[in-house]
Amino acid sequence: MVAERSAQALLKEGALQDAILTSATFSLIATDEKGIIQVFNVGAERMLGYKAGEVIDRLKPSDFHDPQEVAERAARLSHELATPIAPGFEALAFKASRDIEDNYELTYVRKDGSRFPAIVSVTALRGADGLIGFLLIGTDNSARKLAESELKEAMATAETANRAKSDFLSSMSHELRTPLNAILGFAQLLETGSPAPTVTQRRNIDQILKAGWYLLELINEVLDLALIESGKLTLSNEPVSLAEVMTECRAMIEPQARSRSIGMTFPRFTLPVFITADRTRVKQVLINLLFNAIKYNRPQGSVVVDAAMTGFGSCRVSVRDTGVGLAPEHLEQLFQPFNRLGKEASAEEGTGIGLVVTKRLVTLMGGAIGVTSTLGVGSVFWVEFKTAAAPQFSQPAAGDIATVRPQVPDGTPLRTILYVEDNPANLELVGQLIARRSELRMLSAADGTLGIQYARACLPEVILMDINLPGMSGIEAMKILRADPLTAHIPIIALSANAIPRDIERALDAGFFNYITKPIMVSQFMDALDIALIFAQKASLLARSEAA
Repeated sequence: MVAERSAQALLKEGALQDAILTSATFSLIATDEKGIIQVFNVGAERMLGYKAGEVIDRLKPSDFHDPQEVAERAARLSHELATPIAPGFEALAFKASRDIEDNYELTYVRKDGSRFPAIVSVTALRGADGLIGFLLIGTDNSARKLAESELKEAMATAETANRAKSDFLSSMSHELRTPLNAILGFAQLLETGSPAPTVTQRRNIDQILKAGWYLLELINEVLDLALIESGKLTLSNEPVSLAEVMTECRAMIEPQARSRSIGMTFPRFTLPVFITADRTRVKQVLINLLFNAIKYNRPQGSVVVDAAMTGFGSCRVSVRDTGVGLAPEHLEQLFQPFNRLGKEASAEEGTGIGLVVTKRLVTLMGGAIGVTSTLGVGSVFWVEFKTAAAPQFSQPAAGDIATVRPQVPDGTPLRTILYVEDNPANLELVGQLIARRSELRMLSAADGTLGIQYARACLPEVILMDINLPGMSGIEAMKILRADPLTAHIPIIALSANAIPRDIERALDAGFFNYITKPIMVSQFMDALDIALIFAQKASLLARSEAA
């Protein structure tokens, strides 16, 4: 009752009407049922530059609107309602006339011809005998539009910067990996060459390899972090066998543990457990946690790995070490980039990036990561992933290519490998690897054009192709060879320092048989070459049978 009396008092005294009509912060325009302006408040005068006397009983609100916008609105309404709507004020007031309040953005045109964006609300006014007019309340939308424009510009600038960073990282990765390929490749040749290196030489080679692989790890971590931050990292979340991944991690990590006299305990899986994750990345996460548990452990310490269901549709993998533990203030800084928590001066190598990448990978895979630690006792790092149903695997076809390296009998005819590469060190390295196989010979071409000519003339069994070649790129050369019936059957392996996932995916989608990143891991390279040779042999037999 008190509120009713207060409202009636305001209306009776006219205070509310006066405040609305004299307000300069919003425009208020009232029309009769035909759309002719009857009320034009102070705010409308300020916004539009007209005096009330110039518009009342003379103009319609649509006279202040952009004609093209009004026509487009009428066309949209006509299509939406399947009813012809005439351009002009009718298009603006149509919904309001049906007691549907309408809010829309439009461009107001001032008396001097200048324009500004506005938001207008249209409401039908009704009396005892029905519709008596319309009320339009408008506000200047310039500030919001300017903010939106600036935000879009900033987002476009950020996107351009991200693309530039991604391209820079791809290029820089190539530039770093190319000389590193020579360092690690020739060191591996020395390590496994004949005659065998002396004890002193082996120690020197071990140091070269250790430093080289560590530098490669650093390059990969920086690239991973940059890819994640730029949103360019692609993940394939699918059911992953935790037992299989754990077995692979164990095989990789136990030699490191034995070299430091660290005892390792892994869980036994009585039942299969599948988690939803990217197989490669979840393996990267676990390896990083396990390496850290060994690296920062006590002499003769231990690492215990456990896997347990949480009861919330997730599986938690815990890595417990017997290291010195972490202080509470260090736990808060644990996932900061390049922060080694005071270990910079220790003998242990590290970048302070691994855990940052690990956390962001886990988050991207929909998981969680955490840590508990006690000074003098040790730490427990854990990751959780959602569980998944076991995937249905199809049986391999009888004719699938075997991955076991074949034993080549004496007297086997020579088979030709063509390597298209402009870097002499890479040519020398791969040449020495090929020379170890008595049944293989290598031809080389320094650019794509020459490589295509050699391929057509010599018809090699397998082609190794660098991606970044002078003039024509390796991808372009590969496509030309694929389109030529004479060379279309030859498997082409990309051999490149471009290790960005999107570069690899793009190359494989383009038609490469396989993709090997530099620095070359000798065993991986030879396995890939053997698979391609088997494929080439089968393709050749198939072609002969079809010709016969």
